[in-house]
Amino acid sequence: MEHINILWADDEIDLLKPHILFLEEKGYSVITVTNGNDALDELAKGNIDIVFLDESMPGLTGLDTLNEIKKRSPQLPVIMITKNEEENIMDRAIGGKISDYLIKPVNPKQILSTLKKYTEGRRLVSEKSSTSYQQQFREIGMDLNTTRTAYDWVELYRKLVYWDLELSATENDDMHEIFASQKLEANRLFCRFYENNYIEWLNGTKTKPPMSHTVLHDKLFPLLQEDRPTVFIVIDNFRYDQWKFIQPAIEQYLHVDADDIFFSILPATTQFARNAMFAGLMPSEIERKYPQYWVNEDQEGFKNQFEAELLGENLRRHGINIRYKYNKILNAQFGKKVCDSLPQLIAQNKLNIIIYNFIDMLSHARTDSNIIRELASNERAYRSVTLSWVEHSPLIDMVRYLSERDVNVIITTDHGSVRIDNPVRIKGDKDISVNLRYKQGRLLGYDPKQVFEVREPKNIFLPKRYITSPYIFARANDYFVYPNNYNQFVQYYMNTFQHGGISLEELLIPFIILRGRK
Repeated sequence: MEHINILWADDEIDLLKPHILFLEEKGYSVITVTNGNDALDELAKGNIDIVFLDESMPGLTGLDTLNEIKKRSPQLPVIMITKNEEENIMDRAIGGKISDYLIKPVNPKQILSTLKKYTEGRRLVSEKSSTSYQQQFREIGMDLNTTRTAYDWVELYRKLVYWDLELSATENDDMHEIFASQKLEANRLFCRFYENNYIEWLNGTKTKPPMSHTVLHDKLFPLLQEDRPTVFIVIDNFRYDQWKFIQPAIEQYLHVDADDIFFSILPATTQFARNAMFAGLMPSEIERKYPQYWVNEDQEGFKNQFEAELLGENLRRHGINIRYKYNKILNAQFGKKVCDSLPQLIAQNKLNIIIYNFIDMLSHARTDSNIIRELASNERAYRSVTLSWVEHSPLIDMVRYLSERDVNVIITTDHGSVRIDNPVRIKGDKDISVNLRYKQGRLLGYDPKQVFEVREPKNIFLPKRYITSPYIFARANDYFVYPNNYNQFVQYYMNTFQHGGISLEELLIPFIILRGRK
């Protein structure tokens, strides 16, 4: 145990001598004072790790002392000890950001437990997480060899996300490497599973899981039959692990009714996956049925400018005659405007669709900006930036408002992204698509063993640009690089977050149904 210095302020400190001796026998150093002013003087000397503070002291009271401590050392754990159980005292103490409180008389074991919680908690959690994962490592390895169905992969991915978040709190680099290795193996096996089943899912020869082009029919449309309105929030490029990381912030206001996962189509990009989701059709079906709403990669114009129209056609095909409103939020100013208009939007529309592009913009900015790369340097930091955005964006204001209304709230996305670090060489002419995780075009040169190759786009319901125009998709953490300026581009894109190919993170994505806690 590292050396811990305790400051204990209590006007009856002599009566606590047995407790102090007990702590000193356990290896703690205890500095005692009998009033708030002396406590602040000791604090000014530095090297205090935790404070035990009596609530009822003459002169500078415990609450007054607490306020002064927090002004000087906001992160210092303070445990309030009190005889008074009155609710207003507790509220004032909690409002003053105490770490915990104990009711007198306290016993030595209570004190020791609280100390461990606030001074050794991180280390103990880290050790417990590492030990628990070591016990699960073999079980997950066995699951990888027995996973056969889409449902099996969803459950395994939930387990991997759980351990990813648990281990992110640890400081054991060896354990991080072991998990990263197991996750990479899971991704490689998932790619094999997806490639073996994808075409048959789309062509109806195998029962498919919920997918981009069926998810609204399967999960949203039934909710539209209810009396309450629905707010459908799409956070572009949002991964399931990011959802689990921000879930506690959302659950302060909304109750999770369903925590589901569906499969994105290929390519896992906004142009293909989100258009398919809103249209309820695969891309080639959209191009054939609604050519006015489809923009190919080689054509001018935004590729997702007709999502509202495609949703309208989807609703009409299924006989759903409702009022709906579509809003795409590209900045905080417009986000606030939409948030302010929520009362009118909910009153006037059965369905409100709100698109947030922040995470997709963050992902692309991280590729191009050294500052953003530093802020989101790894998976853990990437999730933390996501949480920080949620907590300080108009989105949390929307959630707070919706928590007091009788509405359905859905949070979902069109695809996720994966951190890439393994370059794969390809060749092609200037007309080849620019995405790093999939390519389409003439004269593609590649090793078929290194990619998922689809020679006939019609087999996966994608538009065909040329007579000879296959699609190839990158697997797991791979990304495509041309021979020209190879080393420069390898380094430029190394460890960035990209999407379009085949990985658990890109293709297994959240569909969360929530309701207010009212």
